[in-house]
Amino acid sequence: SRRRRRRPTGLLEPERRRSRERGEAETAPPPHRELVRCETGLVSDRQLRVGLVVEPPGIDDPYNHGAYVGLERAVRELGIRGRVLTPAPKEGYVPSLSLLARQKYDLVIGTNFAAPATDRVATGFPETRFAIIDFAHDDPLDLAQYDVAHRPKNVLDLAFSEEQAGYLAGHLAARVLALSPGEEVVSSVGGQRVPSVERWIAGYQAGARGANPRVTTLNSYTDSFPDPAKGRSVALSQIAKGSRVVFQVASACGLGALEAASERGIWGIGVDVDQSHLGRHILTSAVKRLDVAVFDTIEELARGTLETGRTSRFSLRNRGVGLGTISAAVPRSLKAEIEDVRAEIVAGKIPIASSVT
Repeated sequence: SRRRRRRPTGLLEPERRRSRERGEAETAPPPHRELVRCETGLVSDRQLRVGLVVEPPGIDDPYNHGAYVGLERAVRELGIRGRVLTPAPKEGYVPSLSLLARQKYDLVIGTNFAAPATDRVATGFPETRFAIIDFAHDDPLDLAQYDVAHRPKNVLDLAFSEEQAGYLAGHLAARVLALSPGEEVVSSVGGQRVPSVERWIAGYQAGARGANPRVTTLNSYTDSFPDPAKGRSVALSQIAKGSRVVFQVASACGLGALEAASERGIWGIGVDVDQSHLGRHILTSAVKRLDVAVFDTIEELARGTLETGRTSRFSLRNRGVGLGTISAAVPRSLKAEIEDVRAEIVAGKIPIASSVT
């Protein structure tokens, strides 16, 4: 029989918040566990508490799961206490963020879709520290996308240079076309037109054209993140136009795009997390290490060095983004070439646009 994975002590079961107006009770937390000293040698007179508010459908979504893994690691290695809340789809993020702030959590983390709600709640709870994943107050694209009126001093932005990892994925995609006969076409399937998706795709297109100026890059959007059927439909349309590599940038919706790639016998590229487990058709994955961002931020909190009111950026330089497992079918020489391109990006020798042209 399959052994059940043991949840680290101190991490509460992910909860789905339900509107009290509907008369449904909130899940009661398990007993509080006190901790004075953990294995890292960090000392505190009480156990730090960190709350994570994720988007529906919760931690099973590949994007949300990365943040959850970072919190889980912090519970295990730093001895903090973690709590995960998933708001009901129509509830919004303010109730969950406010609940954690009222309960005096030491750090409350949300994602980019919760940026306007975090702005509102953080302004009302100036003594509570907040962090927003995938958002930067100093990025014009983010400010144009999300209705954020302030820059509270108690909020830390956790931003990613997705275009850098996208460039590597695009370079690899264009180069593998030469390994077999066919049209010189690659494509991307975006979800909603949010800044992080645009950065992935902009980098992918630039990388493909940099590797092969003759390559055609197709791009379409599903306007959805949770519906795999839409991702599959868009990918099949691109494949019919000659695409031989499909890059999914649509979270769970993009799983349908990768399924279409498998059905048609072409390459697929995953996103956010390493999706090589989906099959041999996965060329690689453009990875965004939400787990690293979340863990590093909590570690700063535990060490007493966390500074808010700024942007913390994760890039190729600090391994905050990159490529996941590259298919064994890719020649060793091409893998070495990708490493050379990575080094050039880190050295600032390859400028990469962050918006789709």
